[in-house]
Amino acid sequence: MKRIFLFLAVVASAAVFQSCEGDQGPIGPDGPASEVFEVTTSFTGANNYLQTFVLDPVILQSDNILVYELADTSDNIDTWALLPQIYYFDQGQAQYNYTFSFDQFTLLLDGDFNLDLLPTSFTTNKTFRIVIVPGYFSKGTAPVDTKDYNAVIKYYNIDDSNVKILK
Repeated sequence: MKRIFLFLAVVASAAVFQSCEGDQGPIGPDGPASEVFEVTTSFTGANNYLQTFVLDPVILQSDNILVYELADTSDNIDTWALLPQIYYFDQGQAQYNYTFSFDQFTLLLDGDFNLDLLPTSFTTNKTFRIVIVPGYFSKGTAPVDTKDYNAVIKYYNIDDSNVKILK
């Protein structure tokens, strides 16, 4: 009787352990992981107050891009502001903004007055960080304050210690 009970216990255990194996999960997505790029550019009438940059490698259709303006540097600490950023002048308002597709992004300066009247500090040698957020990281809205560059970097586990500079 003990042998039969032991035999049944061994067979039952083997069935349980064998059933721990399931179907193989889906293969992970191809494409770049979260990345950060940096560009420094100028906005002039000659370039229609916009600059377009190639994404290499391209991103997936489900990916998103967040763009931050270097708003201030104090005591070697950079402060980044999520675009669009609207600024008010005596003549009216102007804003930095962006558009993107899977293979490029465009930074632009727009306003409701003649942009030639803007101070050169607003149009020349402006630095931006571009954060690529793969769409497979979250469904819907990410539970992170995207206005906070450092929170985004932390949430998506992005190493921004060696940012790629785009030309």
